[in-house]
Amino acid sequence: MRSDAVKKGMQQAPHRSLFNALGLTEEEMERPLVGIVSSYNEIVPGHMNLDKIVEAVKLGVAMAGGTPRVFPAIAVCDGIAMGHIGMKYSLVTRDLIADSTEAMALAHQFDALVMIPNCDKNVPGLLMAAARINVPTVFVSGGPMLAGHVKGKKRSLSSMFEAVGSYAAGTMTEEDVLEMEQKVCPTCGSCSGMYTANSMNCLTEVLGMGLKGNGTIPAVYSERIKLAKHAGMQVMELLRKNIRPRDIMTKEAILNALTVDMALGCSTNSMLHLPAIAHEIGMDFDITFANEISAKTPNLCHLAPAGPTYIEELNEAGGVYAVMNELNKKGLLHTECMTVTGKTVGENIEGCINKNPEVIRPIENPYSQTGGLAVLTGNLAPDGSVVKRSAVVPEMMVHEGPARVFDCEEDAIEAIKGGKIVAGDVVVIRYEGPKGGPGMREMLNPTSAIAGMGLGSSVALITDGRFSGASRGASIGHISPEAAVGGPIALVEEGDRIRINIPETKLELLVSEEELAARREKWQPREPKVTTGYLARYASMVTSGNRGAILEIPKH
Repeated sequence: MRSDAVKKGMQQAPHRSLFNALGLTEEEMERPLVGIVSSYNEIVPGHMNLDKIVEAVKLGVAMAGGTPRVFPAIAVCDGIAMGHIGMKYSLVTRDLIADSTEAMALAHQFDALVMIPNCDKNVPGLLMAAARINVPTVFVSGGPMLAGHVKGKKRSLSSMFEAVGSYAAGTMTEEDVLEMEQKVCPTCGSCSGMYTANSMNCLTEVLGMGLKGNGTIPAVYSERIKLAKHAGMQVMELLRKNIRPRDIMTKEAILNALTVDMALGCSTNSMLHLPAIAHEIGMDFDITFANEISAKTPNLCHLAPAGPTYIEELNEAGGVYAVMNELNKKGLLHTECMTVTGKTVGENIEGCINKNPEVIRPIENPYSQTGGLAVLTGNLAPDGSVVKRSAVVPEMMVHEGPARVFDCEEDAIEAIKGGKIVAGDVVVIRYEGPKGGPGMREMLNPTSAIAGMGLGSSVALITDGRFSGASRGASIGHISPEAAVGGPIALVEEGDRIRINIPETKLELLVSEEELAARREKWQPREPKVTTGYLARYASMVTSGNRGAILEIPKH
């Protein structure tokens, strides 16, 4: 066992003395050492219940013959971090989580790991770490929040952000906003729509790294506790069989995840996280090939914010496996991939029927014949940009309008709420990319303000930043190269015409090449917004969004 390096032989007597200090018995030291990576904290609603999950996992590990030891991972609540400097510290935690988990796992020579994430960056950060460490590993998330109920309708966090825009537009009273505030987030768990956290927890199932129900069983259901116990037991089975993350997270598994991503209509952030996970297994993930998968993958789900259904309903309809089983009717999945169940994808999804064709459309009757995400390219985004096509209204699938240019999110929000943005406009928010932000802030405030003010079917927003999974509308993010490195988005001027054609996957700045060349000659890099601390180090190493905002050591 790997942990023999800290437990066996005379050289390890000092190490054993420290295990004695932990109160471990000789019997416990004889067993495999299993690290439990807990993202529990008291500031993130999706993480406040993880202490219960941790205790259940520990029990499962011990029942199956292992010695569980808990250590922490950090987490940021994107909702609380939204719209201020805190959002610069959201995406960047993905790499802190991966790095710190790698350090803890290898420093203490764990034989196996159980990862317990829930919200946006913890899931991909821990998947990245799992690929690096490559000891038998199982994931079990904290589970999704139940939807809120306001005036007889189900509601979620995205409704709350949009309510602020509605209030600014005078179409909602302060009393209505306060009522929603009390009711849209009724329980612990990751926010209840197909936002980034739930997208990544569902895709963890698809990748084969979580057991059935990992992405969909609500946080408050006792079934989630049972799932956690089984995850603890199952990691011991993987250890016995020596099945490791890189046996599971293969190129084919990544392609499965991208396929189901299209069917579910996941958050655009999955197009940052899947490339980063792929990078850890040595796969070169070019985001433009997502269009090839999208072209043959029907969109089967319209979960909030794209539609009126929530993760709890996806769970009742059969969950992720039922979606996969629909896709497999057309042979769209690599069914031979190994998973943490010890069985293949094909064996796992066999007989997993779709129990509600209103929540999961049958593959013969999809919402659309193409997937939920699209990668747009053109002279404004030579290296690509990403839009959640399934959350765009039909009249905005093709749009042309004048650029309204802002060099930071705050200026754009002020203009939107001040009534300065009108139907037909294309709002451009730049210098918010991975380097320029730094940290590639999510733009839920401006997209929600646009929707809340009744402009969702007439105004587009494009940015080198990114969007919350709660964003909807013609919101195009990850424009690469970003403005901070001189990408074409840095050359856009107020009033330039921009053409968006989502069906043809095009994003064009209608300015001549001669004029763009002249502007490029005059362009000067901006002074960094942050020059000290972690953000400055991050900005010096991070790539553009098209490569997943991965960190690379600068070449000298």
